[in-house]
Amino acid sequence: MTISNLEYEKKHRELGVTYIAGVDEVGRGPLAGPVVCASVIMPLDDDKIIEGITDSKKISEKKRKVLSDKIKEVALSYCIYEISPEVIDEINILEATKKCMSSAVNGLKIEPEVVFVDALKLDISYPQESIIKGDALSYSIGAASIIAKVYRDELMEKLDETYPEYGFKKHKGYGTKAHIDTIKEIGPCPIHRKTFIKNFWGQKEKK
Repeated sequence: MTISNLEYEKKHRELGVTYIAGVDEVGRGPLAGPVVCASVIMPLDDDKIIEGITDSKKISEKKRKVLSDKIKEVALSYCIYEISPEVIDEINILEATKKCMSSAVNGLKIEPEVVFVDALKLDISYPQESIIKGDALSYSIGAASIIAKVYRDELMEKLDETYPEYGFKKHKGYGTKAHIDTIKEIGPCPIHRKTFIKNFWGQKEKK
């Protein structure tokens, strides 16, 4: 089976590497909710390859859920980790993302021989390769992006039940016009990122 985004995996397999982990994040940009990271070690035998894995943003919601279930079913190990809005406000979103990704990698039940990271450099003890646009170019990172996206979307849908007035089920915490209008009208709720809202309004006032 030939799948274009296995190039990085094949390169390392040819060097004798067996356990390759991919790690990715979802939710760096929203005004509300956690940042979520997933790491995954996928089997790379031809009969275990899942077709259709790529950047989660390029896949429909329905297909993402199907792929997420398949990935979890065949993965040798996976870990999902989240960092709360409070911690994001405390240490900033970049540091929160790195912390989240590192924690997801360290939570794997199998120690990876190399970790493919989408764009960032992590403070982990394993060899790592940073791949720009890795969720589209690496099978392993793409798999991580899908399970992270499905997890976060479902989490925001549950939070919508607690805070129905904000419409989290629809926009997942991103800064849509409807979301922004609601914040203007009734103010933020406990899962909003205070630093994001403060910076957002500051940018608006400068225009």
